[in-house]
Amino acid sequence: MQIGVIGLGRMGANIVRRLMHYGHECVVFNRTPDKVRQLEGEGATAATSLDDFVNLLAKPRVVWVMLPAGDVTEETIATLAEKLEPGDIVIDGGNSYYKDDVRRAKLINTKGINYVDVGTSGGVWGLERGYCLMIGGKPEVVSYLDPIFKSLAPGTGDIPKTPGREDLRSTAEMGYLHCGSYGAGHFVKMVHNGVEYALMQAYAEGFDIFRNAYSEELGEDYRYDLDVADIAEVWRRGSVVGSWLLDLTAMALAENPTLSNYSGYVQDSGEGRWTIIAAIEEAVPTDVLSAALYTRFRSRQEHTFAEKILSAMRYKFGGHVEQHS
Repeated sequence: MQIGVIGLGRMGANIVRRLMHYGHECVVFNRTPDKVRQLEGEGATAATSLDDFVNLLAKPRVVWVMLPAGDVTEETIATLAEKLEPGDIVIDGGNSYYKDDVRRAKLINTKGINYVDVGTSGGVWGLERGYCLMIGGKPEVVSYLDPIFKSLAPGTGDIPKTPGREDLRSTAEMGYLHCGSYGAGHFVKMVHNGVEYALMQAYAEGFDIFRNAYSEELGEDYRYDLDVADIAEVWRRGSVVGSWLLDLTAMALAENPTLSNYSGYVQDSGEGRWTIIAAIEEAVPTDVLSAALYTRFRSRQEHTFAEKILSAMRYKFGGHVEQHS
């Protein structure tokens, strides 16, 4: 299947590589020409401008926009809406706010252009592991794009079926899911990231307790000089708190147990904030998710070992390089 991809950052470029690996034809465009040239050398078709990009795509055109949420995505989709034709499809695979999806879908639908929003999780490891995809849009359009989603998703791999789901048929077991109408994909991804904040915070605080277990404020009988790297490793094996985030934490601690290469300054992507806003609108209490978000705000004023753990996890799964203190 042919697809055009705009935005060749950490995830966008690897999405192109994974699609080409599975036999899809990719047309690529980026404001930075060297990224286009690099992927051209790997087999993609390079576009020199948005007009060239649109002209290189066969009808119905499929365009995947993989840009940061906000103005750049807004402007790109608005420009595409003027250049594409009825029947074409625009996919926003970035981290857009779901309410923006609903508004944009209505706008480009008036031109006969289809809109699909895809919450994409997998970070810098997606090329190898595949991407978890949460999708919003019209069922028939999502179905048409199934070969794309199937190639990007991890597949069933060696994960056994969940007990009780043996007779159920769902693409969820492949790692992608049509969640609902416009915005539903990014809504599910938004909450996913809010939960991610809370899980990361729980690990971070636990390892901070271990790091301070030899504090002089404690009685000598209750001081423990703990090897946090070994604790992370043993938890990976048979513990009920095992996870990929713990795997990444163990990796970071094995490389540098003091995490002195991380500042402890922790950014938030925006989706954590949006999750709390959605919870307020629904009158749903989110004590843990809110606390995790506020901790990231505080991390920009003072830093603890817990924040270094958070920073290390963000770098390991997403390549996020935090600002130095």
